[in-house]
Amino acid sequence: MSHDPTVNAGDIARLADVGRAAVSNWRRRHDDFPEPVGGTASSPLFSLPEVEAWLRRNGKTFEVSPGDRVWQLLRASADDLHLGDLLGRAGAFLLFALRDPGGARKAVTGPAEGLARAVAAATPDLPVRQAEDDEESWEDVAALAGPLADLAAERGPAEAFEFLCERYAEAHSRRLSVTRAEVAELMARLACSVEGAVLDPACGMGTLLLAITGARRARHDARPYGGEPLHEPATPGEHALPGQELRPRSQNAMVPGPRATPPGEAGRQPAGFLGQDAGDTVALLAALRLLLRGEPARIVAADSLRADGFAGELAGAVVCDPPFNERAWGHADLVGDPRWTYGMPPRGESELAWVQHCLAHVRPGGLVVILMPPAAAGRRPGRRIRANLLRAGALRAVAALGAGGPDLWLLRRPEQGARQPATILVTAAGDDLAVVEAAWRAFLAGEEPPGDSRTVGIVDLLDDEVDVSPARHLSPRGDASGFPAARDRLRGASLALADATADPLLDLGVARSPEWDAPPAALSELVKAGLVSMHASALKAADGGGELAVLTADDLAHGTGPSGSSGPEPGLVTIEPGDVVSSAVTARVIDEAGAVLGPHLTVFRVDRARLDPEFLAGLLRFAAGGRPHSTSSRVDARRARVPRLALTDQIRYGKAFRRLLDLQDGLRETAEAGEALMRLGVEGLIDGSLRPDG
Repeated sequence: MSHDPTVNAGDIARLADVGRAAVSNWRRRHDDFPEPVGGTASSPLFSLPEVEAWLRRNGKTFEVSPGDRVWQLLRASADDLHLGDLLGRAGAFLLFALRDPGGARKAVTGPAEGLARAVAAATPDLPVRQAEDDEESWEDVAALAGPLADLAAERGPAEAFEFLCERYAEAHSRRLSVTRAEVAELMARLACSVEGAVLDPACGMGTLLLAITGARRARHDARPYGGEPLHEPATPGEHALPGQELRPRSQNAMVPGPRATPPGEAGRQPAGFLGQDAGDTVALLAALRLLLRGEPARIVAADSLRADGFAGELAGAVVCDPPFNERAWGHADLVGDPRWTYGMPPRGESELAWVQHCLAHVRPGGLVVILMPPAAAGRRPGRRIRANLLRAGALRAVAALGAGGPDLWLLRRPEQGARQPATILVTAAGDDLAVVEAAWRAFLAGEEPPGDSRTVGIVDLLDDEVDVSPARHLSPRGDASGFPAARDRLRGASLALADATADPLLDLGVARSPEWDAPPAALSELVKAGLVSMHASALKAADGGGELAVLTADDLAHGTGPSGSSGPEPGLVTIEPGDVVSSAVTARVIDEAGAVLGPHLTVFRVDRARLDPEFLAGLLRFAAGGRPHSTSSRVDARRARVPRLALTDQIRYGKAFRRLLDLQDGLRETAEAGEALMRLGVEGLIDGSLRPDG
């Protein structure tokens, strides 16, 4: 079955190396731009061959990589609802071809049901069996065999499939819950030193398990002769044997509940990577991502809480990013479940059910690394379970990863006869997640943890609330020694603000200039007339760590120097003196040259013999955010209206606009200085480092 591949506006922007706004402009300005062939009014789809032909006719450079071409063929072969299933079958074919190249070449030339049987026979370790009766999907896979093989030859089967999974995650970002990359890497570093299997009972597409494979490789490369573990050691002799082979087993068996592990029994200790997810599609994708890398993986497609696929098995470490705030997690069906060692989770505390499920699947002394909503650290219904976790020595650390969450809990399964810990670690990562890892290392070594971290006595936590929230136990971040400097800053800002308003800024009652009554010109007209040239930023991010200074949107809003950085990239825009730089909320004339234009910024470079830059900047500020009753809708700066004034009048108005901008900056500086003084004063009074005067 043949299908023309389709692309959306984002795909077109990517292959033509332009912004999405440029694609919108092409659609508006060019009558011959291809018409949509599908999608919706807000997200139309276009024929890729038609788009390629249009780009060639209009002299636009573009490149469709083999990976993008395969992805567009996949998208054209299935609707959004079934795209993940087709991607899974394509991945299963790649795994078949990797294991039996000759058999794969032969199978694609036969009937669809024969291909399905051959793939199923070669991939018995996948969590979802390949349906032989779905002939249309397997015909699509057979049609894609050639492009898939080419992509696999170019990138390798694992990287080829990873590319397609990334595109799938981008296209379904609202449906898929994927752990942030930096958080996944932190969790992987914490868990990667544990010997034996690693389990993720809510694995999704396998993000955490894949992160651990990378962390283990990095650890091995950095410390080829071993290194200090990041977990409290398990009882000697309980590690799985290195190189232990994985015995395939049926992945479709649903086990109603875990077998309680009798005292003294270690439980079955598997090797490799174990995962489970209630979604068939994402479980299949997770298994393929691991197996194509040659990792020993066993993934189960079933609900972990209701149908535990690893009953009685104990991993060396468990990592988990469970669904938050689930009400229908099986509370009524799981009363009396042997996993609830620390108490029956209340109906509204599904996260505490996940914590206990993870502890039930880690060997004594093993590590659990789990993300939790911040509220789970202090909600009243869960205080009994938190207290029991603390008394047993299971909860070892709670780390706040950001103001809005999530928190990271580190737990270990208590060992029989082991000494009970007296403290737990609480820490706040702030802007640097590496603080959590450093604090955990220091805590295990019995040293003072760095950063915004401290140890808290378990006895002190066992009160009526049993609140383990880091914010509850960490000292305020302010340094009271900075109070005098903050006071001087506020005084200086207040005096500068008073000076700025000492003389009248504007005159009232002056007759209106007749030029204001003439029809204004749109900025786009001035661009066409050559009075203004417009340059949009090509940067996607301003934290590349290169040698080039980058002016960011925040720098522009606060009137500060460039704070971002980037390495050399094609299409960078370098700011010149007198350039008007505009964002979605403001515009300024930049006096210093040399910085690179940051993401989401635009430069308007004017003919200063005919247009005053400060005059234009003031009008753009008004268009962006200074209008009465402005909404959150994005404003197209090219539609800004520019009155037709003589240059001398423009300069006078431009100076007035600049004085108002300086006044706005002064107001903001005064407000920030006042907030800083108040915060330092309150924190100093609370912690005793400041005292009332008199």
